[in-house]
Amino acid sequence: MSDLKDRLLPPPLRGDSFSRPSSSGRQPLLGLDVSGLKKRGQGLKSWIRVDAFANTQVIEVDKFSMMRRCDLPARDLRLLDPLFVYPSTILGRERAIVVNLEQIRCIITADEVLLLNSLDDYVLGYVVELQQRLKASSVGDTSPDYLPFEFRALEVALEAACTFLDAQASELEIEAYPLLDELTSKISTSNLERVRRLKSRLVALTRRVQKVRDEIEQLMDDDGDMAEMYLTEKKKRVEGSLYGDQSLANDGVSFSAPVSPVSSPPSSRRLEKSLSFARSRHDSAKSSESENENIEELEMLLEAYFVVIDSTLNKLTSLKEYIDDTEDFINIQLDNVRNQLIQFELLLTTATFVVAIFGVVAGIFGMNFEIDLFEQPGAFKWVLTITGVCGVLVFLGFLWFYKSRRLMPL
Repeated sequence: MSDLKDRLLPPPLRGDSFSRPSSSGRQPLLGLDVSGLKKRGQGLKSWIRVDAFANTQVIEVDKFSMMRRCDLPARDLRLLDPLFVYPSTILGRERAIVVNLEQIRCIITADEVLLLNSLDDYVLGYVVELQQRLKASSVGDTSPDYLPFEFRALEVALEAACTFLDAQASELEIEAYPLLDELTSKISTSNLERVRRLKSRLVALTRRVQKVRDEIEQLMDDDGDMAEMYLTEKKKRVEGSLYGDQSLANDGVSFSAPVSPVSSPPSSRRLEKSLSFARSRHDSAKSSESENENIEELEMLLEAYFVVIDSTLNKLTSLKEYIDDTEDFINIQLDNVRNQLIQFELLLTTATFVVAIFGVVAGIFGMNFEIDLFEQPGAFKWVLTITGVCGVLVFLGFLWFYKSRRLMPL
């Protein structure tokens, strides 16, 4: 990967016909000035090009030239713009597949892959992996050499995205489980803040994984979208139409030139109609059979990575459930502590009420009047004793009432 990075660090090559500037420093494009386009955000962009023979090249192409080159609308190219944040998307078009999977943003055609030039390790890793697989398949070292070029490029993109998301999920797991176990044993503000940040990362990662999973599932459920992504077959059909369709001739079926309906007898017209009907049925059956085979190839490819991304999603779901269980456990602990504080407050209030009885007695005997009880020796002790016994009885009465009402544990 370091060799590839060294090759990408020098100034981009100017060998592409779309990016060769004129002597005046301005590139004419449909009578427009490129400098004006740059002001509107339509200037040249650097792309890494990988062809079917594993050759790489850095080219500079403007947006309109790329639209014509790949037959794509402007809204599809916006999905690849790093200035915009779009969810993961895989779009099948007439001549290209637009892939926006995490760091991998590329355009796949039947002959080449165009990635936005970046020194990100995952982008360079995608280029290196694609080169290795193309070189290995060219010498027959790999088993899936029956896949067309666009499916191999799409497979490497799916593998890179799924690996990247699974690595982030595993990293989140390694950080989360010890932190949650520590939180259950020691509830503190710092631990709660760390768990809050962890949960935010988990929600964001789950949303990204869910989007990739939904995108793959949506493709698997739509046969038309999968058939649209078979670019090699469509290219062969276009090339075959240029040289004439010889499929029926190769099958041993020949058709004569059309006969004028005026001069031909009814039997000839019926024969011509029968032959035309047979030819249309033959073409339709052959196209349908080929399309079904292509869909099966792509569906098996998508299903393999659907299982991988679904496993990552299940991993994140399990982690979220563990966080929810930890939060429930913490809430139960906090509720228990809160109940204990309420019970203590209730006992303290009751004890305060009992102590207030002594204050009432002291207030009564502290009034300025004379009674015979003050003249008797030991009267003060009896008053204190009786008041204390009454206070204890009142306190015990309150406890019995609390327990009978299940306000306190038995």
